[in-house]
Amino acid sequence: MIRVLLADDQVLVRAGFRALLAAQADIEVVGEAADGDEALAAVRDLLPDVVLMDIRMPVVDGLEATRRITGDERLAAVKVVMLTTFELDEYVFEAIRSGASGFLVKDTEPDELLRAVRAVVAGDALLSPGVTRRLIAEFAARSKEPAAAAELDRLTEREREVMALVGIGLSNEEIARRLVVSPLTAKTHVSRTMVKLGARDRAQLVVLAYESGLVRPGWLG
Repeated sequence: MIRVLLADDQVLVRAGFRALLAAQADIEVVGEAADGDEALAAVRDLLPDVVLMDIRMPVVDGLEATRRITGDERLAAVKVVMLTTFELDEYVFEAIRSGASGFLVKDTEPDELLRAVRAVVAGDALLSPGVTRRLIAEFAARSKEPAAAAELDRLTEREREVMALVGIGLSNEEIARRLVVSPLTAKTHVSRTMVKLGARDRAQLVVLAYESGLVRPGWLG
């Protein structure tokens, strides 16, 4: 059973998500929160698998709440998915850098929301390749000049290559075709790279690819 916490200051938004999620046999909504402070308390008390977290909330906003959740080793298993009104919200890139596993627009189709919740629990990529390309091109260009990361020395040449392909938004299947390997092999390379770099998930691997200078804005494959 996938345990979900809803954090949004709009009652109607929470009610809509609850109705959709609770109707699924494999998903349980274990709690709700109207601001980031409530969300933090609920996460610590309930230990959900996934938090659907609005970026803009009173008291403590979703961005700060996400930083506190992902920075707490006791909550390492909790995945945070940011909710935003606009696909290219100015805070989305910072949210992913802070440890969020991805983001969804609030008016996303019901099937896409359900797929996203299940995908993030399974450890799969939540950011679609197209969204990754637009997101990174928009926001990584504003960040400081990347510095070479010593952590990349831990990677094999193939793992660096795979990381760069993740960085430009390719899925495992697309990476497999590019490198002429099986999708399982591509997934294994991605997983090993994440472990070596201490990345929580694929979204953070994308950010690391840009921050290390391995990929530069505009290199979209």
